Order: sequence, then structure tokens, then C-alpha cells
Amino acid sequence: MQSITVKAPGRINLIGEHTDYNNGFVLPAAIQKAATVTIEKRADTLVELKALDLNESISTLLEEIKPSEIHWANYIIGVIAQFQKKYNFPTGFSITLKSDIPIGAGLSSSAAIECAVAYALNELFAFGIDKMELALMAQKAEHEYAGVQCGIMDQFASLYGKKDHVVLLDCKTMEYQYFPLLLKDFTIVLFDTQIKHALASSEYNTRRLECEAGVAMIQFKFPQVNSLRDANLYMLNECVNSIAFPIVYNRCKYVIEEMERTLAATENLVANELAAFGKKMFATHKGLSTLYEVSCTELDALVDMVKNKEGVIGARMMGGGFGGCTINIVKKAELNTVIVNTIDAYKQQTGKDLVHYIVSIEDGLVVV
Repeated sequence: MQSITVKAPGRINLIGEHTDYNNGFVLPAAIQKAATVTIEKRADTLVELKALDLNESISTLLEEIKPSEIHWANYIIGVIAQFQKKYNFPTGFSITLKSDIPIGAGLSSSAAIECAVAYALNELFAFGIDKMELALMAQKAEHEYAGVQCGIMDQFASLYGKKDHVVLLDCKTMEYQYFPLLLKDFTIVLFDTQIKHALASSEYNTRRLECEAGVAMIQFKFPQVNSLRDANLYMLNECVNSIAFPIVYNRCKYVIEEMERTLAATENLVANELAAFGKKMFATHKGLSTLYEVSCTELDALVDMVKNKEGVIGARMMGGGFGGCTINIVKKAELNTVIVNTIDAYKQQTGKDLVHYIVSIEDGLVVV
């Protein structure tokens, strides 16, 4: 094999936000928007990267792989570096990237790129790495080269997505289970604030530290607790004083409640109780906004705008926060009305244009 083309999708997350790096549960799904990567072997040791959508390219040598000043390139270089820790590439290669996943919308464009590159390199050079290990390598690339201490959810969803299903992933054991998402008369629409506040990455990492601080406090009395996954509200109330440490308390309270919500939400799917599922999405947004404080004015406005709209059964901010998208479950018969009204209201309230995406739930990574 001299070349390979791989298509890796972006993802949505129905519920279970900011729980993955706390060893909790998430409920993502792959979508139709994807990153496509073509990798071709070379006769030399050159590594050539091209981003067709940006009309940009860079090149380096295999023996000189290091972080780049070009942002998009680090998602690819980071993956190459993970392979180099354990394997030797016999030749260089050329990588061509194109993607229709909106950047900054919280749809995990970076994870899609990382997974596509990891899977393609593994196949092209026959390293024999299993899919779960590839997801972990892609996650490591994000940590070490993009500087975002993300959980495993995004990479997992891109590799393991299944058409018309969500995946319940246990981020502690890496066990997973598919649940059919029977939308029937409903559809999923994302409203994109077109905003990415500069503090998103730094605050994401801060939230991890705040959660870890809570775990350390709980461990004094309950040493068996290694992450918030092992904790409950009783333990939190016993060990973290909400008056002395309000920020740590609120962060932990949100995460513990969100893990419980996510498991309960899967029961709603089994019972085909979509309206009950939607109510949990609204509850998640309230927690993300008031306890975890990763929302922003624009995201809160969008959820408030649809909260009492006919045909909208669930909505919340999605992703890291401080911008990006809200995810909404909307009755198909009311979809156009909801979209038009929300676009108008958002413009009036913020002065900004609102972009929307109607998404379908598709399979994970495929070789094209």
C-alpha cells in the first residue's frame, strides 16, 4: 500500500459534558461533517503537510519532528510524534487534509484530524495498533502539541461512532455501549454563536485543576476516591465546605450530578422518552452555566430563546464552552420556524449573525 484516504467525523455530545476527564460517562455521536486525510508514502524522509481548505503547507524531516508555530499542523505533527515514541517510520510521507467541520464550533475538528491521521498512518505502515490505542494516541497529541488537556470522548466518538446511535462511554474503564437514538419526528440542530472567547483553553485546564482539588479534599476522609467518578454528593458535602471553597464545591457538584444525569438519560432512550431526555439537557445547561461556569452570554441567550418554544424539547451548550454551539432537539414540523425566530432574536439581542447546522448521526471513521 502506497497511499490511503481516511474520513473521520466530528462529533456531538448529547449529554455528559466535562465529565470525561473526571473518569465519568459521556454520550456522544459521530456526525456527517468530517475531516478527510490522504497520506502517501515518499521515497525520502520528508514529511509534507497540506491543508487544502486553508491553502497552506509546511514540511519537515522525520528526524526533526517538533511543535510548529502553525496551529493546524500541530494536530498532525502531534500524532506523528506519538508514533515515533514506539515505532520507526521507514520513509517519509505527504499528508493532505480537507475538512467541512466548522472550526471553533465545539464539534471536535481537531480530534477528527488526529484520528484520521493516526488511523491512516497505522494502516499505511502496518503497525498493528488497535483502535482504542489509536484514540489514546490522538488524545495524547492534543495534550502535548495543542496544549489542551482534553478527555478521551472526542477521539473515541470519531473512531467508534455508529449511524443513528449514541455511545455511552465509561471513561474510567473504557467500556462502551450503543443506544439507538430514535428521533423520528425530531431532528438535531446546532446554533453556532460564531464566538470563541480567548479564555476557552486556559479555563478548560483550570476546571481540571479545580476538580482535582475537590478530589484531594474528599480523599482525606474517603481515600478510595481517585476521581469524581468515585464520589457522590454525600462525600462532597462531608469534605468540601461550600462556604470556604465555593468554586471547588460548585465544580464538583456539577460533575457528580452530570454523571448521574447521563446514566438516567440512557434509561430515557431505552424507554423512548425523548421529552424526558430533553429536560435533562436543559438541566445540564443550567449546571454548566451556574455551577461549572463555562457558558457565556451568547450561549445562555440561545438556550433561553428556545426554552419555551413549541417543538423544542431539549437544548444546552455543547463542548468546552465560552462560545461554540448549542445543541437542540427540535420537532421537524417546527424546525424552520424555530430556526428563523432564533436567528432574528439572536441578531436583535447580540447584534451578531447566527449560523446553524442540521446534523445527522453517522458512522465513525471509514477508509474511503
